[in-house]
Amino acid sequence: MTCWYEGPLAAFDTETTGVDVENDRIVSAAIVVQDSAGARVRSTRWLVNPGIPVPAGATEVHGLTDEHLQRNGRWPSPVMEEIARELAELTASGRPLVVMNAPFDLTLLDRELRRHRASSLGRYLQNHPLCVLDPRVLDKHLDRYRKGRRTLTDLCEHYGVELTGAHDAAADARASLDVIRQIGRRFAARLERLNPAELHSLQAVWHAAQARGLQAWFARTGTHEAVDPAWPLRPEMPAAA
Repeated sequence: MTCWYEGPLAAFDTETTGVDVENDRIVSAAIVVQDSAGARVRSTRWLVNPGIPVPAGATEVHGLTDEHLQRNGRWPSPVMEEIARELAELTASGRPLVVMNAPFDLTLLDRELRRHRASSLGRYLQNHPLCVLDPRVLDKHLDRYRKGRRTLTDLCEHYGVELTGAHDAAADARASLDVIRQIGRRFAARLERLNPAELHSLQAVWHAAQARGLQAWFARTGTHEAVDPAWPLRPEMPAAA
């Protein structure tokens, strides 16, 4: 029987105007699909005119300027619809979805759907809940005492995955998918008996524990920053907030 990390997977990634999931916008996105390890990857890309200025700092990261997005990007509403529908189809088919730092990308997509479609990611998924594999959560849990940063670039280097064109949504999505396969192989003794649905549930618990640990560290160092324990999607903030 083929282990989940050798079988069909998909991956989702975005590039954005910033890191605030409640207020920033998606400027590009990609979904990559692979039917088995080593098989050809199919990529779907979107370029978005967010309708707001792109900060210089964000452009430095992903290289997408206001001028380029205004000339080549599509309006957000139909793009968010297409992304949500494709994710819903993948989820309904039972294919696990790889998302690096899932609470960022999935929450941002959900807020964009609320903003432009008066809808939500959950409404598109209907009765087919997400089954997410998050390289960041899995790596931190399975190799918790390893020192150093754990960005996608760091994980690619650690697991021997080639990342060409970092901060391109399709390149990052493909790299995240490859990292997940390598994590599965390296920790096969601990992961091969778990199916993706079981791993999804466990990652929610592991992420919450990781968030509590980071929050405690912030408290000790006097850093006034809140860490959200929700995974893979942060709940909508109350209107008063």
